[in-house]
Amino acid sequence: MENFDILIVGGGPAGSTLAYSLRGSGLRIGILDKQTFPRQKVCAGWVTPEVMRLLNIDLDDYASGRVLQKISGFRISQIGQRQVESHYPDEPVSYGIRRIEFDDYLLQRCGAELLLGESFNDMAHDGDAWLVNGHYSARLVVGAGGHFCPVARAIGAKGVSEVAVAAQEVEYKMSAAEQASCTIREDIPELFFTPDLAGYGWIFRKGDYLNIGLGREDKSRLSGHVQRFCDYLASEHKLPGEITDKFNGHAYLLYPHAVRHMIADKVMLIGDAAGLAYPQSGEGIRPAVESAILAGDVIRECAGDYSKTRLQAYNDLIVKRFGERQPAPRLLERLPLPVKQFCASRLLKTHWFTQKVVTDNWFLQTHQPPLHAISK
Repeated sequence: MENFDILIVGGGPAGSTLAYSLRGSGLRIGILDKQTFPRQKVCAGWVTPEVMRLLNIDLDDYASGRVLQKISGFRISQIGQRQVESHYPDEPVSYGIRRIEFDDYLLQRCGAELLLGESFNDMAHDGDAWLVNGHYSARLVVGAGGHFCPVARAIGAKGVSEVAVAAQEVEYKMSAAEQASCTIREDIPELFFTPDLAGYGWIFRKGDYLNIGLGREDKSRLSGHVQRFCDYLASEHKLPGEITDKFNGHAYLLYPHAVRHMIADKVMLIGDAAGLAYPQSGEGIRPAVESAILAGDVIRECAGDYSKTRLQAYNDLIVKRFGERQPAPRLLERLPLPVKQFCASRLLKTHWFTQKVVTDNWFLQTHQPPLHAISK
């Protein structure tokens, strides 16, 4: 039997950030993950400078031997329409990273005891603690295992009707010939909203690597949508060669649509396990990092009492940060689909809308007040 104060299930950015934020707390913390790291992770893979600030990442140190692609603009359009380009002439507004590198970097520095290559099987009450997999005792179990987190299922998310975004993407290293012929600029990702407004696709170059994907709230016939998107990219001469690597899928919940509970007695959910992705962009990394920091603040305040009553403070902080869940539809959301499509097709042709609304508000979240960074 191994005894932990906190057992985190999931070694991605949410889980490693929580452990990192609790360094020096005197708590024994373990991270359980079915994968060994570094491991491949399906993700478009860009993070804002705010994420790097929150995590206290030394950019020069991180860039040594890893991909850290500076982003200074975006090309945005609806599929089939003229692209509108936005530029940010000062500091980079985002960074392209490879999740196989980023997640491993965060995990290796987090300070927790790593229990890798072992799946979460079950958890049962054991006095004032949880018994996980029959041999890990923990006073608090934190679910950080993404949309399909087994801890979320264990406290009741299984069977709950939630509308998730489904995405398929691929990231592969281009050959020398493909690199030479690639027309995608490294510093300008390209985003393409679907005409039915059910999602968007992207193509993003990170040095020698090319990342292509598409996500939709309507997951039916997703592979067909992805193939048509790739055919469109090819017709626009944006693919430097034939894609031979396999597209991989994943799913995530948009924060306003999630209904799963984020706390229970001696249990918390953070990151995608709690369903925190931003509704317009689908980004999950910054919400994961922020939720982990807020969870760490609450855990310190709990002083060992992880009852649902004491953990309610975490739920309150999430609502304060991200807003109420299941809000009433706003005016634009109540418009008939043909009207929304008409408006979107015109707005996405304008520089003001693509930069001030899509890029600044939806993707960069520049309106969000800064959260406190993890202390070094």
